[in-house]
Amino acid sequence: MKQAIHTLRIGTTGAALYYVTRPIRDWVGQQGIDIGLLTVWCRHTSASLIVQENADPDVQADLLEFFRRVVPEAGRYRHDAEGPDDMPAHIKAALTQTSLSIPVRQGAPTLGTWQAVYLFEHRTQHQERRLDLHIIGAA
Repeated sequence: MKQAIHTLRIGTTGAALYYVTRPIRDWVGQQGIDIGLLTVWCRHTSASLIVQENADPDVQADLLEFFRRVVPEAGRYRHDAEGPDDMPAHIKAALTQTSLSIPVRQGAPTLGTWQAVYLFEHRTQHQERRLDLHIIGAA
């Protein structure tokens, strides 16, 4: 068994889905692990991770609009220490995922044809996000 860990730093420019499949796939491919398990962990409470369709940009637009409607910035929140998008971002992160487990086969994450991994940024201002990648498996 072999394992490795790495931190990806992702700069964001506002609420959006940021494609992170390529750097994840590249790092996994460099680890020399043929079969195993990849964990992707988001170290933040106001951003999250999702696996979603990568072909039609309308999917991303619809997801963003859905979350804006379900968790509006104009809500009545007690926690607003960092601005009006602060608590809505925490709620959106609680409704999604901060960790993904992805099987690795033939040295690559086993994503479906139309699947991609996205960092789901919930804040409206620029952020630097950190994703920890941990892989364990056999060559």
